[in-house]
Amino acid sequence: MSEDTIFPKTSTLNLGGRLLNFSQTLVMGIVNYTPDSFFKDSRNQSIKDVIKSVEKMLTENVDIIDLGSLSSRPDSEIISELEEGKRIESAVQEILKVFPNTVISIDTFRSNVAKIALDNGALLINDISGGKFDTNMFDTIAPYKVPIILMHLRGTFETMHLPTHYANIPKEVCIELGTQVELAKKAGIKDIIIDPGFGFSKDIAQNFNLLNDLNILCALGLPVLAGLSRKSMIYKTLDISTEDALNGTSVLNTIALLQGSRILRVHDVKEAVEIRTLVERMKG
Repeated sequence: MSEDTIFPKTSTLNLGGRLLNFSQTLVMGIVNYTPDSFFKDSRNQSIKDVIKSVEKMLTENVDIIDLGSLSSRPDSEIISELEEGKRIESAVQEILKVFPNTVISIDTFRSNVAKIALDNGALLINDISGGKFDTNMFDTIAPYKVPIILMHLRGTFETMHLPTHYANIPKEVCIELGTQVELAKKAGIKDIIIDPGFGFSKDIAQNFNLLNDLNILCALGLPVLAGLSRKSMIYKTLDISTEDALNGTSVLNTIALLQGSRILRVHDVKEAVEIRTLVERMKG
C-alpha cells in the first residue's frame, strides 16, 4: 500500500470552516503557559512571554501553535480546572489579538477548558488522554466542527508515565486508539489526528519499537502526529540533558517523517521546518 493510498497529500482538516491543507507536513510548535514544563526553555511565565514565543515560531513558519497551561511531565502538579481555563482564555485572546490568523491548538484533557478555548477562537483540541480522562470531551467539542488529536496512553494522570506490558506494541496502540477514534466519530467529530504517545505508558525500548513501526498506525487512515521533541527516550539513551537533545530530536523526527507521520510537534520550529523541507525534497 502506497503512502498516498494511506493518507493522500491533498487531504485537508476542517477547522470550524477554515481548511488547513496537508500538501506538506505540518509543524506544530509547543507553547507552554506553565512554570514547570519538563524542558525549561519552553516555560512561559507570563502572557508577554507567550507572545514572544508565538512571534518567534511564526517567523520560523510554524503551522500550528499548541498551547498548554497544564504540564504533563512526570510528577507535575495538577492545577485546578478553573486555573487552567483562566490561563488558556487569557493566552488565546492575547495571541489572536496580536496575531489574528494564528491556528491555535489547545493541549488539554478537560472538556470545560476545551470549550473556553474554542469559544475564544482556538481551532483544534489536543487531548493527551484520547478522550479517556473526561468522557464529556467528544460531545463538548463536536458542535464546533474542529479536529481533535487523540493521543495514546494507559492509566490515569498520576500513572500515565509508568510503562506497561505490550505483546505487540504497534498493534495494541492501533487497537486502543481505534476504539477512541470510533467514540469520537459517534459523537460527530469528523477530523481526527492520532498520536502514538511517545513517552506515555511506554519504556525506552517500547518507544523505539513503536517508532520503528510507526507506519503501521497509518493503516487507520488518519494523519499521525509525532511528539518526540526532547523526550526521555532521547536524552536518557544518549545520557545528556533535555537542553542538549535537539540533535537527537532532529534525527527521530526525520525517521518519523520517513515512517509516514504528517505532523511534528516540537519545541524547536526552525529545525523541524528544515527537516520537513529536506525529507519532502528527497521524496520528490
